[in-house]
Amino acid sequence: MKRLALAAAVLAVSGSLYSATATAQFAKPDDAIKYRQSAFTVLTTHMGRLGAMARGDVPFDAAAAQASARVVDVVSHLPWDAFPPGSNTGAAKIKGDPWKDAATFTKLQGDLKAQTAKLPAAVATLDGLKAQVGATSRVCRECHENFRQVR
Repeated sequence: MKRLALAAAVLAVSGSLYSATATAQFAKPDDAIKYRQSAFTVLTTHMGRLGAMARGDVPFDAAAAQASARVVDVVSHLPWDAFPPGSNTGAAKIKGDPWKDAATFTKLQGDLKAQTAKLPAAVATLDGLKAQVGATSRVCRECHENFRQVR
């Protein structure tokens, strides 16, 4: 549990330092793709843990839910600078054109950050967890419907 809290803190600090220069940091489009996919993998893993509790697949554990919620909140800020134009090649799973529909793409990023910010407080109770995981998942789904290609 302490390691998870430490990892979240490191991600928070590194994410805030990294995001300002992220686009310049990617020498190749594949570097950006790997970075954002890694962030989404972490996000998906921890949302999956919360979802399993919300569905009753695993027993509700407020401490574990809090730990995952904090990770989701931090990581939800990381992938967005890793979408430089031209990074929809190779292993990218982008559909549509987030660069041409920047308003929708940016709105959905903001919606996700707003919903994930509510997770740490909401997951103190099972009812709160169910409600906020549902709200957060709806934003994920909306972005996937618009911008994620399934291969």
